[in-house]
Amino acid sequence: MATRRSGSITPRGENKWMVRVYLGPDAGGKRRYHNHMVHGTKKDAQHYLNDVLSQRDANTWVEPKKVTLNEHLDTWLDSVVRHRVRPRTLGSYQQLLDGYVRPTLGSRYLAQVTAVEVQRLYSALLTRGLSPRTIRYTHAVLHNALKQAVTWRLVAQNPCDSVELPRQVRSEMQALSPEQARGFLAAAASTPWLALFEVLVVTGMRPGEALGLQWRDIDWDAGRLSVRRALVKQGKEWRLEEPKTQSSRRAIPLPPSTMRTLAAHRKQQTVERLARGPAYLHHDLVFAGQNGQPLDEHNVVHRAFKPLLRQAGLPAGIRLYDLRHTCATLLLAQGVHPKVVSERLGHASVTLTLDTYSHTLPTMQEEATAHLGDMLFRAPTR
Repeated sequence: MATRRSGSITPRGENKWMVRVYLGPDAGGKRRYHNHMVHGTKKDAQHYLNDVLSQRDANTWVEPKKVTLNEHLDTWLDSVVRHRVRPRTLGSYQQLLDGYVRPTLGSRYLAQVTAVEVQRLYSALLTRGLSPRTIRYTHAVLHNALKQAVTWRLVAQNPCDSVELPRQVRSEMQALSPEQARGFLAAAASTPWLALFEVLVVTGMRPGEALGLQWRDIDWDAGRLSVRRALVKQGKEWRLEEPKTQSSRRAIPLPPSTMRTLAAHRKQQTVERLARGPAYLHHDLVFAGQNGQPLDEHNVVHRAFKPLLRQAGLPAGIRLYDLRHTCATLLLAQGVHPKVVSERLGHASVTLTLDTYSHTLPTMQEEATAHLGDMLFRAPTR
């Protein structure tokens, strides 16, 4: 047994240690103790003892409550998160916790969840093949939940503060070259999908923003569209949501050719709507199914986008979202100011745009150097 400053460590089997700390007398003068079983090395037990003693002496000690992690997560999700985030975000939180956290740590008492256990959880998830990005997202959700537990004085500290996260390797984006973009749109020209894919390429809109576009968002006189909402699907349900940030609400000028494409698309949609009569579900959507229902992004990808990639002879790994990257890359390569590109994409700041598309800047720097050299050192013509 080891004793230090009114605390003791007693072995209770292999890699098990009982930590006992004197907390002082209660209101009736009875001596109070905190007992906690540490699973690990004696060094782990000593670290826990030192931490409790430091908190006791600083008068910040919180007596652990008999609340399981599952119980706390339920309370946190229902009383805090539900009123703070969108339903889709709440669903993603629940999915991450149900799939990755609760099966391993959910039954543990909140105060017994250690940084070592959380670290082992992340390591196991990595071994299962989860991406570092998913693990980092899971960590962010769990960290916030346990941060609330500290605020509510259910635990003294957040074990997530002391874990190491896997290094995230940013997946390389793919952007179409001007020739590839022209080839792709040429392949789409004889299909009902031309308007959607042309709008995605020339505006850099997110797929959900394009699928949530309504005809009232098109300004035919000014030749532009306004991004005011996005189509969000969760299971079989769908809804139109306002953009999360103010910068996502934006007006985007369109080339005359795209305005003509949209006009032809609207004419064809009107014909279909009149042919179906009352059976047509009129939601004023620019891009809709044959009976007016919102389009499913997954179906768009597999029924239209991927076949058109094959038809145009383009790599199969290109994603629908890469049309957004294509717009940004083509504009930057043409020397368009990053601030203008940032506003077109609806980025929160130009810094995000520069960080995301820094791969396009070396060529721009070379061109800028050449222009500067011509300006300063080229012999003047007579």
